[in-house]
Amino acid sequence: MARHKQSLATREGEIEHELVEALVCALDIREHETGLHSKRVACHTLVLAKHFTDDPQELRHVYWGALMHDIGKIGMPDAILQKHGPLTEAEWLVMRTHPELGHRILAGAPHMAPAADIVLCHEERFDGTGYPRGLAGNAIPLWARLFAVIDTLDAITSDRPYRKAHSFDTARVEILRQSGTQFDPSATDVFVAEERTLRTMVDLKCGNADIGELLPPLK
Repeated sequence: MARHKQSLATREGEIEHELVEALVCALDIREHETGLHSKRVACHTLVLAKHFTDDPQELRHVYWGALMHDIGKIGMPDAILQKHGPLTEAEWLVMRTHPELGHRILAGAPHMAPAADIVLCHEERFDGTGYPRGLAGNAIPLWARLFAVIDTLDAITSDRPYRKAHSFDTARVEILRQSGTQFDPSATDVFVAEERTLRTMVDLKCGNADIGELLPPLK
């Protein structure tokens, strides 16, 4: 009976994971590269999160929240989401609603609440100058604070339409420079502690890592 329950829990976890991946795929249809970026930051955020928890379900929510951080962009008009060139001030006001739209998408699934918190808070800054709520310090969920470091790491070390990717060392300098302002110092501390692992993952462009190895099995 215990083995049957464990097998059922594992299958339910697999189904949930497949649904989350499908949601991100839907966004990727509208905005190319998003899926690859989302998978990379989800895997990399787990590396930091394991310093704070070894609970399998909690780690899954961290992965899902990081993976779906931009899911609210599904609600952005094509003229803004696919615009070539800088956004106007009015367009930025619209774009800055995507964390709340993403949270609204997940709000109907109560068991997704921890992941939804990451989606809602992923653009907040440690010094309170982020959005949508201007949260500061520990008022920002821990997982969102970890994600912020990883999101910047991936943004700097990935190619963009307007520039080539920069080195890990360039990203490291910027992340440490922003510790205490954009980023939680405790998040930058674990970033430094995991530097060797993250360097390897960035070099390999890990977005298709074996999630079975990153996420412990449900009990």
